[in-house]
This record gives sequence, structure tokens and C-alpha cells, in this order.
Amino acid sequence: MPTPIDPQVTAAIRDAHDILCISHVKPDGDAVGSLLGAAWLLRRLGKRPTLALQDGVPDEHQVLPGAAEILSAAQPAYMRDVVERAFDLVICLDASSPDRMGTAYNPARHRTAPLLVIDHHITNTRFGDLNWVAPTCAATCQMVAYLADALDVALTGELAECLLTGLVTDTLCFRTSNTDAEVLETAMRLMRGGADLAAITQQTVNRRPFGLIKLWSLILPTIHLEEGVIWATAEQMLFDLAGYPMGDISLSSFLVTADEADMSAVLVEKADEISGAPVVECSFRAKPGFDVAQLAFAFGGGGHPPASGCTLPGTLAEVEPQVIPALQTARRAQAAARDAAQRTAGRYAPDAARQDAGGG
Repeated sequence: MPTPIDPQVTAAIRDAHDILCISHVKPDGDAVGSLLGAAWLLRRLGKRPTLALQDGVPDEHQVLPGAAEILSAAQPAYMRDVVERAFDLVICLDASSPDRMGTAYNPARHRTAPLLVIDHHITNTRFGDLNWVAPTCAATCQMVAYLADALDVALTGELAECLLTGLVTDTLCFRTSNTDAEVLETAMRLMRGGADLAAITQQTVNRRPFGLIKLWSLILPTIHLEEGVIWATAEQMLFDLAGYPMGDISLSSFLVTADEADMSAVLVEKADEISGAPVVECSFRAKPGFDVAQLAFAFGGGGHPPASGCTLPGTLAEVEPQVIPALQTARRAQAAARDAAQRTAGRYAPDAARQDAGGG
């Protein structure tokens, strides 16, 4: 276990019965997997969990056991059973800041209960009454597996399936730089508990809807590559043309695979859901040895060194000139620091040897 679990965390869970479990807006596999995993864990302890995601469960995760019980803002019961109801404890999973909880957390109603934050993002702002933050974990699902150990709950059945889903999706099927021996050991334990790695991989990282592929084809003509940073931009009309909903499109992960790039960005202009004013959602990715988390945090977002994001007010014409030079500056500084470390270690390979490609 990378960090010991504060006894207050397990005590808070043991002392509560009626528990609200929530995760972040625009949920990914780790959000859904850790939410469902926590619910299965709590049920085995005799607790009564209520599950909520403001934006609902993505299609690829609807097959997970218990997914149909997650309440979203689109359902009539959401206000009554989530927003306006009091609980003994609120557990927030995989969210780095309070705004990421969306409308699922209602301070006016929920502040009567302790807020327990369980998260692995290095940019977490420790916004709970109790905060268990473990950046050395590759996924929040890994943390829930450790929590099950601490509470003497076996990693089997539905619990194992949900947790392995989060591990697979957040590590891109164990290909990210934070995939260490402890991650693989946790995955093996979940597989021994009945989780099917091949089926989970096929359901998540090995499939894409045609609408997403069509959307990529419309965005890729905007691609640029300069100073080790590759990026693309999109507006709402491209989503409309492709018939694909606004949300995470996974393109930044694809772009950063370019040999000549160390960092990638996808900038999507949309209308703010409340004010209607233009905002730009920024998705960043970085190769091992580079870090986009601190830049995202500086822009009011968050995430991990290899994957992060933020949302900025303004149009693409206003935001792109802010974000891309900042990425390029960060990349130069990090490359210089890496090269200096290699020189000190006697393994210097000049960064200038790289042939950076130009726009396009």
C-alpha cells in the first residue's frame, strides 16, 4: 500500500449508514468504476449507498454491475434522492476540486454530513472534511481496492469487475508511466477475484463509436506541431456535423503518440452551460518525463502529470494564444531540466537533436 489509510477514514465509513457516493462531471472509467466499487464495498458492510453522477454513466460503462442504479441530473429522482436529501456521510471519489462534483453535491443540504474525499490526482485541493489523497496510485479504483483491504472486504465479484475497469481505463491498459508493480499486483488480485481483463479491455479501450471517428476526421485538419507540442482545435458545429455529443473525445491521447511531440492539447470551444458565454475546454497529455498537471492547475484545472485539463473563458481565438505558448514554454523548461539531469548522469543526449515539425 503506497500510503497508510488514516484511521479516521475507515472510522467514518464504519460509523455511517446512509451514504451518498459521488464522482466528477463528465465521468470516465475510473470515476464510474470507483463509484460502483465503493457502492459494492459499502453494501457488503451492510451500508445503504446512494450513487450520483451529474452527467450520468457513459455508454461504454453502462454494462458495469450496478450502473443502472446511478442517478443523474437527467432523472426526476435526482433532486429528491440526491440534491435535497440529507445523509450520514458523503464520499467523493476521483475529483480533485469541489467544482468537479457538479450539482450532485449540495452544500446547503449535505454540509450536515462529513465530506470524505478519496482521490489520486496530484492537484487535489483537499476540499473535504477528511481527505485521503494518494498521487502514487494510478487510479482511484486502486485506492478503493486498498480501502476494501482495510475494511476486510474481499476483492471479488462485482467489486473486482468495477475496480479493474478503472485501472484499465486510467492506465490505458497498463501503458502509462505510473503503471508500477503495485498497480499490476492490484490488477492480478482483481482478476483472481473474477474480473475479466480481456472483456473489460474490449469494452473500454478497444472500441470507439463511428461518430467519434467521424469527429476526429473533422478535427484533424486543424492540427499543428511546433516546438514539441502538437494540438488541434474544434468548435460545437463539428460535433453537430459528426452527430457526436460534447465530451471527452480521447483525441489528445492519440495526438501525443506523434514521434516529434512531447505534449499534446485539444481545445474545444463551447457555450457555458449556465451563462451561455463561450468557454474553451482544454485537454492535455504528456509523454513520460514531461508534466502537464501543473500547467492545468495554473489555469484553474487539474489532473496528473501525463493527463490533465482545464476550462477557460473566451473563444478559441482568445484562448489558443494563451495556452499553446504556455505549453511550449513548459515543454522547453522541462526538456532543459531533463537534459541537465542527463548531463549530470553522464548520459547526455541533446534535446536539439530532435527534428521539430512545423504547423499544418
